[in-house]
Amino acid sequence: METSWFATRPVSAVRPGDHGWLAYNGPEERDRVIGPFVREGLETSEKVVYVTDVPAERLPGLGPGIDVEECVESGRLRVIARRDACLDRDGAFAPALMLDTIGREVGEAFDQGFRAVRLTTDYSWLLHGPEPTDLGRMLGCEHRVGDTVSPSTMAMAICQIDRRACPPDQLNALRDTHEVLVEVNPEFDDGILKIVRTFDPAGLRIEGELDAARHTVVAETLCRIGTLHGSVHLDLSRLGFIDIGGLNLLARHATRLPADGSLVLDHLRPSVEQVIEAVGWNRLPGLSRGARAGLPGTEDIA
Repeated sequence: METSWFATRPVSAVRPGDHGWLAYNGPEERDRVIGPFVREGLETSEKVVYVTDVPAERLPGLGPGIDVEECVESGRLRVIARRDACLDRDGAFAPALMLDTIGREVGEAFDQGFRAVRLTTDYSWLLHGPEPTDLGRMLGCEHRVGDTVSPSTMAMAICQIDRRACPPDQLNALRDTHEVLVEVNPEFDDGILKIVRTFDPAGLRIEGELDAARHTVVAETLCRIGTLHGSVHLDLSRLGFIDIGGLNLLARHATRLPADGSLVLDHLRPSVEQVIEAVGWNRLPGLSRGARAGLPGTEDIA
């Protein structure tokens, strides 16, 4: 199942038939995706299957209101150790065993009356262990997992990997065995403006139209993010419209950042950049231009 296109979905929009891919940049991003995936499954009486050596009570998303012991006893939460799910007698990764595990858990979920089953595991350990698994074996496994999940009317999966665990070419090859790229749920989305957390670099992606009715939510979100990171990157590549008031609030936020922080505007559209230069905001301290389309790095707007 090689693909040249991907559907990007927030985690709460993942649905049966989705063979999802999450390449995360750190624990925060991983937990903000996998946490809702696990919790929402348990809250809606779906079956959650997590292949991991982490104990059930330490899985992301199991906060207040989730009785972990009851979820395990009822079969709604299945935490399967790697040795039982996908390792052969010598401790090597065995794709056939992983596929058997998936097939068994999905079949049992149907027999147990669950309306859907959520599957997830983190493959990072396969790439940076003492004896890394060869890429071909992983690709073969992912293709076959996709062939199992994609036609299903009840199974959905998110395959996790730490993007720092393998070089970009291998990461891209593994990604291409999936049709769905999974990301965090939006901070805000009213159909006109969408605000999404980003993690590398840390900041926000702002999409759609930013008009006067939505200034407050952007300002509040910037304040929340600014307390976590010194510099904040704004990916504006999908921003179709911003009014003068919106630009003004960005400028105000930049001037209030600590001396070692800045508001970095990435992928500015020419029309927005021209307005910034016309009103002189490019000379404000704390405001800088970041990466341009296809170009990494950061430079001052001036």
